[in-house]
This record gives sequence, C-alpha cells and structure tokens, in this order.
Amino acid sequence: MVLAGDFFVMDESQRSATGPVGPDLLGQVFDRHAAALEFYARQWCVNPEDVVQEALVLLAAEPQAPKDVVAWLHHVVRARAINASRAARRRKEHEARAARLEPGWLASPPGDIIDAAAAAAALVRLPAEEREVLIARIWSGLTFQQIGQLMGTSDSTAHRRYVTALAALRQELRIACPTND
Repeated sequence: MVLAGDFFVMDESQRSATGPVGPDLLGQVFDRHAAALEFYARQWCVNPEDVVQEALVLLAAEPQAPKDVVAWLHHVVRARAINASRAARRRKEHEARAARLEPGWLASPPGDIIDAAAAAAALVRLPAEEREVLIARIWSGLTFQQIGQLMGTSDSTAHRRYVTALAALRQELRIACPTND
C-alpha cells in the first residue's frame, strides 16, 4: 500500500476481490477508501458522506464482490453524487418557485369575485403557520382536529390561526367573506 497525500492507494494485487462481500471486505474498503471517495464525490455534491454510505450499502448487498471493487465504488459514487446534485438543484428550483407562488398556483375562473393573483399575494404575506392552516382547511378540507395533529397544536389553536388568517385576507382583499366555520 502506498500513501498518496492523505489517502491510501491500493496496489494492483489489492484492487480486486473474489467471493461474497462480507464485513471484513467492507471494513477494509471503508478504512482505505472512504476519505478518497468522499473527496471524489465532493466535486459534484454537498453531501458526499451520504453518497459514499449509499455506495457501501450497495456493495454490501452485492452477492459477489465486483472484479475491481475500487473502480466499482468510484463508478457508483460518481453516479450517486451526480444524482444528488441534480436532486438538490431541482429541489432548490422547486422551492424558489413555491416561494414566489408563480401564476397557476391560484387561477381565477371567469366571473370569480376574487382576483387569484391578489389572493396569492395576500397568502404569501400571511405568517407561515396561518397560511398552512388556511390552506389545509380550505383547499385540503381537513378538520381543525386533523390540522392540530398535523401541526402539533390543539384544535383551538388551529381554529384561532384559521380565523386570524381569514380576517387578514378579508382586510387585505377588502372583501366580506361569510364563513360557516
């Protein structure tokens, strides 16, 4: 074994394995290559430790050790790291769209008395807890008991947040909204 920087590099006789993947092989691979694999994955993603752990779990699930364990792990780590990077980018884009509440989130049907864009803008300005209760009640049809369980509050707290949110929307939209709740 040769020391290269802070990483151990296996020579050719140590690269390949035969037989099933057992705890001894996993331990050796982890000890010798985990740091290098994390460094390799870091060029694509921000959570290389998770990617390396997933690759090691996949290796452990293999019925037979790959011919070249180190190359196989690098291949799996690379693919997983690129996927993690793509997922993080998509999640970030989705969160940005959700934060902006782009058109389409609410749409005004013809003849509707409430402007959807104004309602969406008013919803964005509500405190997050009030907005969550309002959406869960109106659009999801949850009961206050269900909302309370969902948010970890009492039924009465969920109801109070709902009433407060409705009042804020009525005031901002300048529309009198009769309520049955």
